[in-house]
Amino acid sequence: MEKFRIENDSIGTLEVPKNAYYGIQSLRGKNNFHITGYRASNDFIKALAYVKKASAIANLQAGMLDKKVVDAIIKAAEEVIDGKFMEEFITDVIQGGAGTSMNMNMNEVIANRAGELLGGELGKYDKVHPNDHVNYGQSTNDVIPTAGKLALQIMSKSLLESLNRLNKVLLDKSIEFDNVIKMGRTHLQDAVPIRLGQEFKAYAQPIKRDIGRIKMALEDLKTVNMGATAVGTGINADTKYVEDVVRILSKVTDVEFVQAEDLVDGTRNLDSFVWLSSALKVAAVNLSKMSNDFRMMASGPKTGFAEINLPQQQPGSSIMPGKVNPVIPEVMNQICFQIFGNDQTVTKAAEAGQLELNVFEPVLFFNLFQSIEILKNGVNTLIDNCLLGITANPKRCQELVDCSVGVITALNPHIGYKNAADIAKTSIKTGVSVVDLVLERKLLTREELSIILNPFEMTKPGIPGKRLLKNR
Repeated sequence: MEKFRIENDSIGTLEVPKNAYYGIQSLRGKNNFHITGYRASNDFIKALAYVKKASAIANLQAGMLDKKVVDAIIKAAEEVIDGKFMEEFITDVIQGGAGTSMNMNMNEVIANRAGELLGGELGKYDKVHPNDHVNYGQSTNDVIPTAGKLALQIMSKSLLESLNRLNKVLLDKSIEFDNVIKMGRTHLQDAVPIRLGQEFKAYAQPIKRDIGRIKMALEDLKTVNMGATAVGTGINADTKYVEDVVRILSKVTDVEFVQAEDLVDGTRNLDSFVWLSSALKVAAVNLSKMSNDFRMMASGPKTGFAEINLPQQQPGSSIMPGKVNPVIPEVMNQICFQIFGNDQTVTKAAEAGQLELNVFEPVLFFNLFQSIEILKNGVNTLIDNCLLGITANPKRCQELVDCSVGVITALNPHIGYKNAADIAKTSIKTGVSVVDLVLERKLLTREELSIILNPFEMTKPGIPGKRLLKNR
C-alpha cells in the first residue's frame, strides 16, 4: 500500500504521510526546526483552534465563506479543542517565521479534517483549503499573538488557584504559630524577638500582591489584534469581519477580549507579555526568598537553627545514613531560577522585534508558558509536600531567645543606650546572660526585668514595660 501522498506548495513538492492531517507546510516546519524536541502546548493548540473557529464564524457573518465550509471548519476546530488530533501538531515550539509554521499546521489539520467531513480526501484541499478558507481574512501576525494571549488566560487559571491556596495555607500557619516566640535576625545576626506566626503572615502578604499583579497583567493581555492581518492595516480582511471577530472570539471562549485601539501597535509591540513575565518573576523572587528562609530555619537538626521541622520526604544522602535534606524548598529555588532566566528571554524577545512585526513570539511563548507551568507545579508541591507539614520547635526557639543579647534592645528606654551596649558586649564576651548582668549592676530589679522582657510585649508595637518609666 502507498504510505505517502504528494503535496506541493510554492517551494516545491514533498511526500506527506498518507493518513496525516497535517500537510506540506507543517512538514517543512518540522524538517527545518529540529530545536527543542517540544511541540506546542495543548493549551496553545486549543487556543489557536478557538481563534480559527471565531474567524470562520465572523467570515460567515460577513458573507465571505460558504456556510457548509464554515460548519465543517467549526466542527474540525471543536474536535481540536476537545483534545483530538494533538499528535498532528508537529512543529517545534521554537521556530523561525514568527509562528507561520504553527499557524499553517493548524490551518492544514482543520482543512483536512473539515474536507474529510465533507467527503473529501486528505491532502486534496478541494473541499476546504488551508489558506483560502481556514486562514481567510487572517495572518500569522494577528492569529498567533491572539492565540498566545488566550492560552495564557487558560493556563493562568490554575496558577492563580494554586497561589490563592498558598496564601491561605500561609495565613493558617501564621495563626498556628502565633504563640511561638523566636529570635528575629537582620544581617544574619541576632536582632529582637518575633513571633513565628508574624513571619508566616509576612510570607503570605507578598503572595497576595503577586496574585494581584498577575491578574492585572492578564487583564492587559485581553487586548488582541485580530483583524490586523499582516501589519495592522487589515488588508484582505472584510470590514465587517474586522468589526465582529473579537466579539465572536469573546463569545466562544468566555474571555472578554477587546480589540486593540491601534492595530498597528497591537501587531508590532509585545510589552503586555513582558508585564506578565515580570509579574511571574516577582512571584518567583518572593517564593525563592521564602524557600531560603525555610531551609535556614530548619537547618540542623542538631547544629543549626532547628526552629522549624520540614516534612521528611526522602533520604538525603547516598553516603550519610539518616540525613534528610530540604528537597522541596530546594526544588522551589531551582524553579525560580529558571523563571528568572525565562523572563530575561521574554524581555529580549520583545525588545528585538523590528518595525511592523516582532518575529520572536515563538521563543517568547515557550518561555512564558513554561514559567506559568513550572511555577504552578512548584507552588503545589511546596504546599502539599512541605508547607502543610511544617511544625515548630517552640522549646528550641525560646532557648535561642534566652541565650541571645538581642533582648537588650527592649532595655534601651530603661537603662540607656550606653549601658545597654556595654552589657551586650560583655554578655557576648563572657557568656553571662543579659539578665544576670543587669541584676549584677543593679540597673533593674528581677520583677522589672520580667515585665520589660515579656516575650509577647517585645513582639508588638510600643515600649515594653512603658509604665515602669513613669515610676523611675
